[in-house]
Amino acid sequence: MPEQPDTELADVARAVAYEARGYLSTVTEVAAGSNPEAAIPLLLLAVSDMLAAGARLGAMVDVVPADRFEPDVGPDADLDPLRLGLANMLEGIDEYAEVVDPLVDPQLGAGALSADLATVASALDQGLAHYEAGRELEALWWWQFSYLSSWGERASSALRVLQALLGHLRLDVPDDVAAEAEYDALQP
Repeated sequence: MPEQPDTELADVARAVAYEARGYLSTVTEVAAGSNPEAAIPLLLLAVSDMLAAGARLGAMVDVVPADRFEPDVGPDADLDPLRLGLANMLEGIDEYAEVVDPLVDPQLGAGALSADLATVASALDQGLAHYEAGRELEALWWWQFSYLSSWGERASSALRVLQALLGHLRLDVPDDVAAEAEYDALQP
């Protein structure tokens, strides 16, 4: 029988599961191309919400399940179609430059928004498999471990890129258009 967490941990697990489902739903919808005009804002919201849940996991004391091994949740989900769909939706804006490790080695590296979003999805999906199997502590352990080791960093990079993209989309306008908008705003 799976070990049940105390009420506080059960609440955290429920909240993270809720955010994980929302994240997976949003990135799947964006990858399908159902609303391309809203893709960047939707992704910005989904990643921000997931990072807020991840920050709570990172700030908590380490979650340690009773068993010292991860139970098998079955085969990993095939997230290549998700990553490819995202890459297709983000064509031309998918790749970016990033600092590999700002604390240890400030070298520049290459990143891809689609790969970051799919990496986050993979980790969240694995935790959800544990959660839905009734192993809440295992799910929390997995989400916390993978937040600290991979998906938190990838989501943070994705958030920065999405925010920069949105800023460019909204603020990079020709000077004459900006001057006209400023003039219109100042008129009574």
